[in-house]
Formats: sequence, C-alpha cells, structure tokens
Amino acid sequence: MDVGAFGAVTNFMGESSMNNKQRIRTKAVTAANILKRVDFHLKYSRCKDMRTATEYDKLNSLSHAVRDFAVDKMIATQREYLDRDVKRVYYLSMEFLIGRLLSSNMLSLGIMDATLEAVKQLGLNFDRLCCEEPDAGLGNGGLGRLAACYLDSMASLEYPGYGYGIRYEHGIFVQEFTDGWQVERPDDWLDFGSPWEMIRPEYKVPVLVYGRLENVSDGKGGTKSVWVDWQMFEGVPYDLPVIGFGVDNVNILRLWSSRAAEGFRLDVFNQGEYTKAVEEKNWAETVTKVLYPSENTHAGKALRLIQEYFLVACTVRDIVRRYRKNHLDFDDFAEKNAIQMNDTHPALTVAELMRYFVDEADMPWDAAWTIVQRTLGYTNHTLLPEALEKWPVPLLERVLPRHLQIIYEINQRFLREVIELYPGDGDRVRRMSLIEEGDTKFVRMANLAMVGSHAVNGVAKLHTELLKKNVVPDFAHMWPDRFVNITNGVTQRRWLLQCNPGLAELITEAIGDGWITDLGELHKLEKQARNKAFCRKFMNVKQSNKNRLAELILEKTGLEVNPKSLFDVQIKRLHEYKRQLLNAMHIVTLYRRLKAQPSLEIVPRTFIFGAKAAPGYHIAKVIIKFINTLSEAIDRDPVVKGRLKVVFLPDYNVSLAEQIVPAADLSEQISTAGKEASGTGNMKLALNGALTIGTWDGANIEIAEEVGLDHIFIFGLHSENIERMRTSGHYSPWDFYQRDDELRGVVNAIRDNEFMFDQKDLFGDIYRLLTEWGDYYLHLADYRSYVDAQERVSQLYEQPDLWAEKAVLNVARMGYFSSDRAVRDYAQKIWAVKPLHIRMNGHPLDELD
Repeated sequence: MDVGAFGAVTNFMGESSMNNKQRIRTKAVTAANILKRVDFHLKYSRCKDMRTATEYDKLNSLSHAVRDFAVDKMIATQREYLDRDVKRVYYLSMEFLIGRLLSSNMLSLGIMDATLEAVKQLGLNFDRLCCEEPDAGLGNGGLGRLAACYLDSMASLEYPGYGYGIRYEHGIFVQEFTDGWQVERPDDWLDFGSPWEMIRPEYKVPVLVYGRLENVSDGKGGTKSVWVDWQMFEGVPYDLPVIGFGVDNVNILRLWSSRAAEGFRLDVFNQGEYTKAVEEKNWAETVTKVLYPSENTHAGKALRLIQEYFLVACTVRDIVRRYRKNHLDFDDFAEKNAIQMNDTHPALTVAELMRYFVDEADMPWDAAWTIVQRTLGYTNHTLLPEALEKWPVPLLERVLPRHLQIIYEINQRFLREVIELYPGDGDRVRRMSLIEEGDTKFVRMANLAMVGSHAVNGVAKLHTELLKKNVVPDFAHMWPDRFVNITNGVTQRRWLLQCNPGLAELITEAIGDGWITDLGELHKLEKQARNKAFCRKFMNVKQSNKNRLAELILEKTGLEVNPKSLFDVQIKRLHEYKRQLLNAMHIVTLYRRLKAQPSLEIVPRTFIFGAKAAPGYHIAKVIIKFINTLSEAIDRDPVVKGRLKVVFLPDYNVSLAEQIVPAADLSEQISTAGKEASGTGNMKLALNGALTIGTWDGANIEIAEEVGLDHIFIFGLHSENIERMRTSGHYSPWDFYQRDDELRGVVNAIRDNEFMFDQKDLFGDIYRLLTEWGDYYLHLADYRSYVDAQERVSQLYEQPDLWAEKAVLNVARMGYFSSDRAVRDYAQKIWAVKPLHIRMNGHPLDELD
C-alpha cells in the first residue's frame, strides 16, 4: 500500500461527517490516550523502547493499544449474554478469512482519528506499519470471507454470536511463481504470534479418536456400546474480538489449536529415546498445522477427517459448557442455542451432538434427536457433486467408530420415514440414504447435515432452486418447508468504508453516512448518476485507486501497466468452473487479432488475475502457467505491448483484494451457469463501481435484477439449456471448434503453444480439456457470446460519461447485497435470535489516564 492511502479515511472519519453516536464515542478517546497505551505495551509487553523497537514491535504495541479499547466491551458483552441467558448463535466454519485487523478494529471502535494522530506524533508511517501485519491464514476463498463478513454483521447488529474455527499454524500456503508455475510454501503468519488473540487454556477440551466399540450392560437389562481404547489429544481455544461497528457489542471468534494431552514423555526421554518422547506431541499438533491437507494419501484423508471432527468436538463441548452455566438439564438447549454449519465440513456436528446427549448426558434417543434437529441449521454452498463431501465408511469406522454407529442408527430411523412416505420406491431410498452403497461404502455428509437440521439454505435464488431441483430433489420434496434461500452479502464496512476511503468520502458528501450501517441508503445516490460533476469526482477516485494499484503491480511483479487502460479483473479461487481459462482465451483472441492486424485500434486493457490453485489440482496449475506465459509473451511483443497487459498477482489474499477491488473497471464473473452457488466477489466489485461481465449464474442474476440489465454485461448459456444439453448428450465441443474460425485459431494456438518457442506441447492438457475430454464447463460453447460481450464492454468504455453513469448506478443499487441484510434473514428465518444492546457507561480506560 502506498504512503498516504489512508488519508481519505482520516478525513472521512472526522467529526464533520460522522453520525452523533459515532462522534460521541470518538471524543472519548484522544491521541494522548492512545500514546499512553502504546508506550505501556512497548515497554511492558515488548520490553523495548522506540530506539530498539522493530517495525513489528511498534505494530504489536499499537495493536495491543487498540485492543485495550475493546477488552472492557468484550467482557461486558459476554457478561450480559450470561446474565440474561440470551439465545446465542454459533457459526461453525472451517474458514474465516478475516484479513488484517488493525484498521478495521480502529474504524469499528471509532478511534481512527485519535490513533492516526498518535501514530503521527510518534513519527511513524501508518501505512507501512499496517503492511507489517500478516493476513491471518485462516481460509482460502469465498467460504471464509463470507464467514468473516457475517461475524462483522452479527456484532454490528448486536446479535449474540460466536464464530468457531481452527487456528491453522501455517494457513493454506503462500503462493509464489517459479518460471510461471505455482509453487507453495508454508504461510508462517503466526511466527510472531498475533496481538489480537487471547489464549484460553482454562477452556481446553479433550478430543477422542480411533479405538473400538465394546458392548456393556446398560444397567436396565440391555446392552449399550461404549467407545474404548481411544487416543486422546486436546483442543486449546484462542479468542479474537469481533468488534461491532458503532456499538459496544464485542463478540468472539474462537479458534481451536491442537496439542497432545501429554506433550512430553520424560520417562521415555530419560531412556534415551528422544524422538519417541515427543511423538505424541508431534502427531497431535499436526491436526491444526495447515488448512485442507492433501487427500492424495490414506494418511492425508485421515488427517482431513480428524481435522473436521476436531473442530466439531471442541465446539460442541464448549457450547455445552457455556449452556450448563445457567441450566441443569437440556430441556431448553434448542431455545438457547442456534448452531449454523457453514457447508458440509462441520456436518459431524449432527453425530457429535447425538453422541454427547446419548452417551454422556444419558438422554433417550428420541429426545436427543428432537433437540439436535431444532438446534442445527445447514448452509449449502455448492452445486458441484464432487464438492459434496463423502467419507469412506472404513475410514470412519477406524477413526470415529462410535460416530459411524450413530450415523447408521440415524440412517435406519430416517429411511423408515422415507419408506413410509414413499412405499415401494427403492431408488428414492437409495438416493436419500446417508450411506452410498458400492464396493467401498461412503457416508454422504450433505445428507447427514440435511437430515440433522431444521433448516437448509442456499445462498442465491438460482442456487437454492437448483439445489432443490437438481441436487437434492428428494429431500426438497419430502421437506419443502425446510429449504430457504438467503442470498449472500458482504460487509460495507470493510469492502467500501475501509478499502475505498476516497469513494466512501464522496458518497457521504452526497447522501450522508447512514449507508455505513444501512446499505440500502445507497439508493439516494441514483440521482447523482447524471450529475456530471459528481461522475467526474467518482471517476477521479477510481483513477487514483488505479494509480495506486499500478504502483503495487510494479512493486510485486516488475510489470509496468497503463493506469489509464481498462482494468479487467478476475480474482477468485482457481477452478475449471470459474473459467479463468475462458478469460485467457479472450486475451489470446485479442493478441492474435493484433498480430494479424497491427494497426487495429482497440481499447487498451490490463487483465488482472489473482487466484490460488489447490496443490494437487494439476489442470488448475497448468492454467496458471498458461496465463503467466501469456503475460510474458505479450510483454515482450512490440506489436501488442502497451495495448494489452496481463498481470497475475501472486499470493492473492484479503489485503490484496482490498487494493484490487477499488481499482477494477470490469468484474469477471464468468462461471459456467448453474455451477457458482452465489459468489461475493461480484458484490464487492460492483459496490466499488466496477461493471460486471457475467453469466446468468449465482448472485449475478440478482445483481442484474437490482442494477438493471442495461447496466451489466450478461452472456452465455443459461443453466436450463446446459442441463438439457447434458442430459441429451448433444454437446460436442468439436462442433463449436469446427464452425468458428477464430475460436479454432485460439484453441490451436494453445495446442501449439504459439507463446513459447521451445515447449510446444506444454499446454496439451488444456487443448485436450477443451476438445478430447468433453469441455465439461463449456468454454467453447460460451466463447463467441463472451467475446461479443467483451466487444460491448470496449464500446461502452470509449464513452466515458456513459460508463461513469452506469458505474454510479451499480453502486447506488447494491444496497440489497449487504451481509447485514443476510444476517437479519438468518436471524429471522433460521436462528430465531434477537439483538441485545450493550451499553457502556463512560469510557472504560478513563481511569488509566
């Protein structure tokens, strides 16, 4: 980030533009207050002075100083939740992409001005200091960023809530490029610890795995299964404050770290077996080393399963512990707890809650099952069959024998219901079973989650309809009222107020600052769309953001880009269905046109990519290499240089997104129709004034409905057309290849690698993917429609006044896509939870001054 990028935040958060509540809160904290806390922590937390302190010491001390202003609120919030015995939401997710926290916490606490003044008095550069804070390595893609947005909204809307996740020591990975290929190295984001987290060893919990079942007397004349000979390790919680914006509510994100129950065997060590003495410690700590360990080996599969169970086991025990503070029995458990499973990763919550109630609380099965179903909700995030998790029965039997037994019992009882409702329909019974039969049996985790929940939601209107129609139609037919739609949203506090302060200030000058807590207020901006003076300011902000991004690109890649060119952006996880390859095919099209006709006039474009491929995903890595090869070929070609530029920014993360999103002109949302559940990148980019080019898929449809079809570039086949093509078997990529000369030239150029002279077959797998392997994600079918839509983009960009008008209208009509609206929907439709207003009397740190 360049020096001074936060200048607009400083101006924007000044008293003149702030609402009264926020202004009062800001007046309570002065630069002197901040300086005193920074000095205290530098000396007593870091044991340094300003002369000996490193940049990280200064960041750490400043972060602790800011955190101090949240601590009393955090304590008061948790005390009120306990004293009033309110219903609480527990959001379980394998990912929480929270990004950097210093700036967002300053904004939420209303102490931005005071802190920046303190930093200035210390002679420090705030932007450089912010860059010292690592992105928390707690996620990979949209799943984790959505979870982070929802935590922000829960706290800001004053809903009693907790996030539960895993404290990954090495995140997913740091992405680097070597000769254009993705290379992974560990993400050591915790090397220096985190100033925001607080370890809570007093709440550690035991976690049991492996072992066997033994039948014993139940004392009532029958027998029961007991889990014995298990292996035990522990989960230790670390708490991060989730600070509500403009309120005194501070919720908690609790992250679990694994460790051995007996970390060091002194007796073994003294016998000279030094490695064996720490075997248990090393094994236990492996569980939370990395996000999504590779499943290419049996050991990797077992570790992934244990990791998912670890999150569930720790969280369930913690929820029960908290509930038991106010309750002697479990009669009110569902009235006091709402547990939301974010995707199928936490689906074992169904079996673990049943195990706890039946085995440890000695509850009758039917009573336990009623509580479980009334407590749990499940969010489905995918329409891809391969992404609906299934675990091999032999693996579950070895790792979690009691849970497998419980799953079989759930299945037996559930299938009895199915048979009663649909007698003689054996195919339906097989489809709905929690167990997939075959040479190797599998447990279907999505089925388990649906059976064990009282509500199942999709994350966009089309996604929910396709989920009910194509993915789980039997469940939707049996329980039509169980399925609801809650379209995703993003928090405007981070994705506009924080990441685009120039635009935030401009909007506030025009309509006031109510949009920060009610994004629907943006509709007032519509009348500015034809105000030429406003549009000029709007595009000046966009240009400033593009200038900054151009500097960042030069710093990170060595590539000089034209900041006046159209910034064409695709930033998302690398997957075939997201079709980064289709984007690259358009680039090849423009490249070949210019090579064939050097005098051709085109709109200068900078194509910007950010994406990580899963380490074992071969074709995704080949696509990354292909895009980087294109970048090199274009950069060294004098015919196209200056008119086209391709940039693949390495190690895409939240902080990088915060700099790309405000600078984007065009937002690429080009997944195969019917494959993207919702998407949230589309919302962030449109909220910051990028126009969208996209398929009729996911939340693109709802964005089109809100902004109007005249203000978005829609192309490609619709999901129903694709479904008909698939079921009829009529799709032949060769037909498209043969009848479109330009497309054929592009595909052949990839096949022959016209971009590198010494490795002709380097991209043979891409060619085969598009032709011989069936082009499952329909790149060739949508190619011509996509290229034509891109022509419309270029034509509009050559009309800057009209482009600006449409960009302003996009921002003005994005009010629906706030995570605040989404969280309210969850609260009303699924959780049945109410806000609890926390009010602090005076400033908690007054006495320190």
